Amino acid sequence: MLRTSKYFNRDISWLSFNYRVLEEADDKTLPLYERLKFLAIYSSNLDEFYKVRVAEYKNNVDPDELEGLSGITPGKVVKEINEIVDKQFLVFSRIFHEEILAGLSKEGLILYQGEIPTLPEHQVFIRDYFYREVIPYLQPVLLTKGTRTFLRDNRLYLAIRLFRKKHVNHPEKLDTRRARYAIVKLPTNDLPRFVRLPDANGQYHFLFLDDLVRFNLQELFPGYDVESSYCIKLLRDADLGILDEFSGNLVEKIRRNIGLRKVGEPALFIYDRTIPSDFLHVLKESFGLYKEDLLAGERYLSFQDFFHFPNPFAPRLQLNYPTPIHPAELDKHGSMFAAIKGKDRILHYPYQSFDYVLKFLNEASLDPKVEEIKVTQYRVASNSAVVNALINAAHNGKKVTVFVEVKARFDEENNLFSARLMEQAGIRIIYSIPGLKVHAKMALVIRKAGGQRKRSYAYLSTGNFNEKTARLYADHGFFTCKDEFLYDLEALFEYFEDQSKKPVFNKLLVTQFNLKQELFKRIDREIALAKKGEKGYLLFKMNGIQNKTFINKLYEASKAGVKIDLIIRGICCLVPNKSFSKNIKVRRIVDSFLEHARVWVFGNQDNPEVFLTSGDWLNRNINRRIETAFPIEETALRDEILDILDLQLKDNAKARIISENLENLPIVKRNSAVIRSQWDTYRMLASNEPGIQGSSISF
Repeated sequence: MLRTSKYFNRDISWLSFNYRVLEEADDKTLPLYERLKFLAIYSSNLDEFYKVRVAEYKNNVDPDELEGLSGITPGKVVKEINEIVDKQFLVFSRIFHEEILAGLSKEGLILYQGEIPTLPEHQVFIRDYFYREVIPYLQPVLLTKGTRTFLRDNRLYLAIRLFRKKHVNHPEKLDTRRARYAIVKLPTNDLPRFVRLPDANGQYHFLFLDDLVRFNLQELFPGYDVESSYCIKLLRDADLGILDEFSGNLVEKIRRNIGLRKVGEPALFIYDRTIPSDFLHVLKESFGLYKEDLLAGERYLSFQDFFHFPNPFAPRLQLNYPTPIHPAELDKHGSMFAAIKGKDRILHYPYQSFDYVLKFLNEASLDPKVEEIKVTQYRVASNSAVVNALINAAHNGKKVTVFVEVKARFDEENNLFSARLMEQAGIRIIYSIPGLKVHAKMALVIRKAGGQRKRSYAYLSTGNFNEKTARLYADHGFFTCKDEFLYDLEALFEYFEDQSKKPVFNKLLVTQFNLKQELFKRIDREIALAKKGEKGYLLFKMNGIQNKTFINKLYEASKAGVKIDLIIRGICCLVPNKSFSKNIKVRRIVDSFLEHARVWVFGNQDNPEVFLTSGDWLNRNINRRIETAFPIEETALRDEILDILDLQLKDNAKARIISENLENLPIVKRNSAVIRSQWDTYRMLASNEPGIQGSSISF
């Protein structure tokens, strides 16, 4: 394993996380379609990993990723990544074939695996569907020697070996025919990947589009005998190729370069592992690939398509999530402004509804005293209700300013599109700051009347302004009208508009300004307590931890006797269970919702300080982003967050302990009650609502 004594390699640690996702697909207590969803998540995660991280190792790796790893080259890292993924694929294949497909078959659903359906009505349907729906999209391409053929990014192809038709009058030539090769792009962007055949014998029958094309290949090559075909896919480098963010128009560069992803350098060529080696060599030469680009996969690729695999048994065989809670405390006020005026408010997504954020923005768009609204945008939904609320505000005469981070990877196009819509409505758009990404999530509503400032309002969050992901991601959103928060947000928005202004913050901790100093000051306080023989305690929940300066600070605290709990979903470069980390326990929770919240807790002699934050401790977050952390000071809200964290620390169903070898070790239950923190969090929050019995809620 690539590691030093003190740090795991960033990307090897990420593979440990993705394997934890794969383990959920192997959980026999989950419904079959929930398990299938985790196979899709694993596949989708891995594709993005190769397009971003592995591509960087091949082309322009950050030297810091190799620091301290003596003799390790980028090529060696990629080699180990491929070896780990290859082993994971064998587990993936077993789960899919022996567990999930077998389970679906017992339920009465047949998904054919290469065999031609034998029922006559199925054969007629396949032929008719091919001619009616599929063949207009197919454009076979013969691979000719000496000519490079271009494969589109992240598209499925069939690679085909064929021979010219047999010469009836020259049978002696049958054994001397030269193999020819071709490719056909599968139209999965235009047609369903899974074709439902007519029901028969009380069963549901489905066929991969891949196989439906395979069964009809002879129709595409009438002058040839088709010998075999195999699925292939090429992932290309997702980098936009912008080396200089400081000169020229950055937005125009991004807009112009988005298309480069379609023609980027190969990051991964994945193929059906049963393909003969000589056939693979032909493809390697035809597409200009290197050995390190190649990875053997399943017969069927792009498993993220299983997000959309039909469930004719629904709602059976799937996990049916309860409706997000609408807190009565907010509803009774009618007005979000009235609710926030009384005291700070917090929402926990997806357990509680994101609708209140939309209500907050819509109320701001209609309030005659609201003069100005300022918002950051990192990743918004397509056809965003948030963007629509801001456009309505502009139409109602409000001055609306939106900072749009167009460098949000894979969301650049959507962000540019929504920015154009907002500009057309009269909204002032501030685009990316060169050299920095603004990852902070916040909104500021400024109210005035008669030239005098009135009570204004703010919203800060650990997650995005995205009503769709708020149903899937576990995050916290915070509302306040306290002046100290408002002044800090105004100062930060002024900095977005003019980087020559250096803001000073009272409540916010902000990277590039005061975050590191304030964070380390609080860690030092816990170290001082521990050295005096008193209780020093730290809890950090984040998506990832990589930055060595920050990790070293935790090692320092651990050696001083501070007890440290980490809840790290993804990347974890910190090595536990060593002499320098003996007081650090690292947990990982992978369950129905994506754990996305970032929370910091400082023991403070049993009067804990709690911060919510937008940022992780990855190098990019610390060095190249604007992130905010903000304190939760009202006792009731602080305790609510601590109660949620307590459930996560007690989780013995979906939590795992990360070992010194990056294993995901199950937690021994020792006859204690099963605690599944996500479900129990929903029940806890529901039980606080009148008329809802949290204990009676089932998923």
